[in-house]
Amino acid sequence: MRHFDRIVVIFNPKSTGDAPALAEQLRAELAARVPGIPVTMAPTERAGDARDLARAAAATGRPLLISVSGDGGFNEVVDGAMAAGNDETICAVMAAGNANDHRRSTREQSLPDAIVDGTVRRIDLLRLTMGSGSNAHSQYAHSYIGIGLTPIVAIDLEKGGKGSLKEIASVVRTFARFRPFTIRLADGTVRRFDSLLFANIAQMAKYATLSEDGRPDDGRFEVITLPHTAKWRLLGVALRAATRGLGPQPTAEHYAFTTMKPTPLQLDGELVTLEANTPVRVDIAPHALATLG
Repeated sequence: MRHFDRIVVIFNPKSTGDAPALAEQLRAELAARVPGIPVTMAPTERAGDARDLARAAAATGRPLLISVSGDGGFNEVVDGAMAAGNDETICAVMAAGNANDHRRSTREQSLPDAIVDGTVRRIDLLRLTMGSGSNAHSQYAHSYIGIGLTPIVAIDLEKGGKGSLKEIASVVRTFARFRPFTIRLADGTVRRFDSLLFANIAQMAKYATLSEDGRPDDGRFEVITLPHTAKWRLLGVALRAATRGLGPQPTAEHYAFTTMKPTPLQLDGELVTLEANTPVRVDIAPHALATLG
């Protein structure tokens, strides 16, 4: 028996990339290869719609939700599926973005082959909790949660478009306008960082190797910290990540801090702005997501 009873393909029909064409190609291939499984096309209509579509589709049964998107679109689908609370939901992504960090880091076979094969595995998620008490709310990330330089570079690479010259220009712009940030750790220590990244994958932004042995199913996340320093030193770190990697990194299951000022934060490329004095906690959600591919 298959682990899913239907397939829902979520995509942005107005995407300037390949998402609409890839979604249609996938539908046609699935109709030929798994004719007994219903396939529903679920085009988004507005920003954030993928999250709502995923939550609604995951409310009942054993759906396979396929996001034809980049990392940000898949983030919405995963977060929506987790909000539905249905442990039998399976999520997968067909890469249609620029970086496609999650798909590149976790791919074991082509997505159509994985669907036909039907083998499901479970991976960890990162759970971000913002606020405290009755005001607390959580969101999930499949690949990383970050503040500061590293995730901003990743987003600029997405916006800058494909092609090495455009990507280099995006990185240069990021370095030119970047400013450090300050947070208060759980023990009361105040720290100033250029980048703070919680990673569930070993590589991001296509080129940067964050750690040597990070895996999305090991029950921990890597904590990559860059204390504030001169920009030329930061550039050296970025070049090392892109060439030989950053080497072994500390890991954790929990990390807590409080913002000192309004602070932008990224979940898989999706931007959230935290207000000043917001308690923040990052936890690993072990084997929280069923996936294939």
